[in-house]
Amino acid sequence: MSDPAYLDRADGVRLAYRFRAGRGPVILFLPGYMSDMEGSKAVALDAWAAAEGRAVLRFDYSGCGASDGDFETATLAGWRDDVLLLLDRIVTGPVVLVGSSMGGWLMLLVALARAERIAGMVGIAAAPDFTDWGFTQEMKLELLSRGRLEEVSKYSDRPTVTTRAFWQSGEANRVLHAEIAIDCPVRLLHGQRDPDVPWEYAIHLARRLRSANVQTLLVKDGDHRLSRDADIERLIAAVAEVCRLSENP
Repeated sequence: MSDPAYLDRADGVRLAYRFRAGRGPVILFLPGYMSDMEGSKAVALDAWAAAEGRAVLRFDYSGCGASDGDFETATLAGWRDDVLLLLDRIVTGPVVLVGSSMGGWLMLLVALARAERIAGMVGIAAAPDFTDWGFTQEMKLELLSRGRLEEVSKYSDRPTVTTRAFWQSGEANRVLHAEIAIDCPVRLLHGQRDPDVPWEYAIHLARRLRSANVQTLLVKDGDHRLSRDADIERLIAAVAEVCRLSENP
């Protein structure tokens, strides 16, 4: 595989990305927490886009994957700004956002900030506001007092680290408390055996979105990652549908 391209932030941090030119709308993949652009869903979506002649952009947040930066100094708002920088500098025209887990939260924040650019959204186990519902009171107190929380990860040999700065940034950017002023087509995929993000949050998010064109697909035996072959097929079908809707409104 060729080396990724890099975009320099104003502070000198380089953001790694891979952009495949093609017809629009541009598909922009947003990974989950402690994930990167080489995950199975991102790579599969890229391969489908290549076969279809569609434009796709995937990248690594600062402190993740091939990008520069210190993971433990990153915040949700900082990663949102990374997405906006790539969106403004690398691609033109309408964009379909595809967000996995935490990437589903960033997807919403980016759509609120660039509503005129967003043609549609697809969430995969979207986890907006997880700094609120994803931590016990004891965990929140430890974050506030010690500045750092370390947990055993189900998905990696490395522990999952959450910092006070990230948690506070998440709390400042919660979206589920009121109507979410997003009007584009939205598809939400969620496994009902997801141990990390309860599937009921997909229903709650669908209700909060202002758009009338929102569909939620619950996969009864699906886990959090939704990365089996059948799950990938569902994801690609959802992205293809949203792209077609943007082309034929």
